[in-house]
Amino acid sequence: MSTIPATLIRELQKRTGAGLVECKRALEESGGDIEQAVETLRMAAGAKAANAGSYFNNQFLVAMPGLLDSHFTHSVTLLCEHSEQGALGLVINRPTELRLADMLDHMKLDHPALDASRHIVHWGGPVQTERGFVIHNEPGKWESTLKLSDSSQAPHGANTLYITTSKDILSAIGQGQGPKQFLVALGYAGWAAGQLETEVLGNSWLNTPVDRAILFELPTASRWQAATRLLGVDVTQLAGPAGHA
Repeated sequence: MSTIPATLIRELQKRTGAGLVECKRALEESGGDIEQAVETLRMAAGAKAANAGSYFNNQFLVAMPGLLDSHFTHSVTLLCEHSEQGALGLVINRPTELRLADMLDHMKLDHPALDASRHIVHWGGPVQTERGFVIHNEPGKWESTLKLSDSSQAPHGANTLYITTSKDILSAIGQGQGPKQFLVALGYAGWAAGQLETEVLGNSWLNTPVDRAILFELPTASRWQAATRLLGVDVTQLAGPAGHA
């Protein structure tokens, strides 16, 4: 299959308002015929309108290179909740200087099983930065847990994910009785009703299904570049003006 020029993808995006990944796929299916691709995307938009309950829950939001907000430049965000009321997500590639062991010491929680050099607390977003979230991949009887998705709904190796906000999970992690894979974040990113949709259309973000390896296994410095590869496009060629989150 021939490579679709980035300029043609951007032209189609301007004409239809569709996401860049969707534009690339439509052009590939049409063999580079932009008029046919326009019609394909219009039909797809109609199908989406008929299924208005479709949102970006349990997806990565990948910041486009042109997104200028210093909080979110080259960020990858796990979108935890998205509905007509708005959206909430946790940035997964902004490590802080705070070690999880030090955080547990401050909370007076013992942690004999914790590898103090390995686990760093992440900056999850600019809202309520004192509030803690634990992203993990195993269920448990924690006081406050949100289930994000089932493995059948999450390609690229991501199985069921959970977000827990009660400190009992931190106590279990310190004792070696918590989930094997987890990420601790302080604060979150929030969007008002319709704001995220507007920013996606404005080319600030692209979305992709969650990849558990990126979330739990890759070094934080590698997560944005790895997440962009899931999109199937070279985002550096598609950079353009972008808004703020």
